Amino acid sequence: MSDVRSKLEGVSVATLTTALFKRGFRNQVIAGVRPLPGGPVRVVGPAFTVRTIPAREDKATAAVLADRNYPQRAAIEAAPAGSVLVMDSRQDARAASGGDILMARLQARGVAGFITDGGMRDCPDIAALNFPVFQSAPAPSISLTHHLAVDTQVPIACGGVAVFPGDMIVGDADGLVVIPAEITDDVAEEAAEMTSYEAFVLDEVKGGASIFGLYPATDESRQRYQDWKSRAKS
Repeated sequence: MSDVRSKLEGVSVATLTTALFKRGFRNQVIAGVRPLPGGPVRVVGPAFTVRTIPAREDKATAAVLADRNYPQRAAIEAAPAGSVLVMDSRQDARAASGGDILMARLQARGVAGFITDGGMRDCPDIAALNFPVFQSAPAPSISLTHHLAVDTQVPIACGGVAVFPGDMIVGDADGLVVIPAEITDDVAEEAAEMTSYEAFVLDEVKGGASIFGLYPATDESRQRYQDWKSRAKS
């Protein structure tokens, strides 16, 4: 996993979407969710999921927040170090999916980041933590006004994308992509090689080369790429 994570940390979400497209996956980018302004823009880790439903007054009471089994609170203490906590907030930013105290606790526990297709409260304070958080919009209202967490570690929807526990999440300034767990190793390997080849292409284009015969790659351009890599190593 450390080798795969290292590769994914060095590639862009854009490159990963291309590798996924080649494998027939066209709907893996979480829509409408971006890094919290002023906070980190990179996140990599396997998904730990939380599912919410619309709040109902008899269930969404202040008392549930003290319940150790309430899924939102339980997830904060259960998400493993290195994982990314992903919350299905049904693309509803009318109430917060979390705030600075919960994010500080995730950070202290070594969790890699937090993602919601809803909103967050205490946004400036969260940004100051230097902890990766991705959201759709600021949302000052307490979560229970609109969200009731009902389960963890089940398949969820986030920004219109299916997220299964253990799927790999990669985020950067462009957004977030979900890589199915079963193909993560292969996608990471290809994306790392694509990133290297694209660095070569950029070098060539800056030097005046046409994109034709270069991007996409041809047998000739691949040979020139290998020569370019050899020179870079020497």
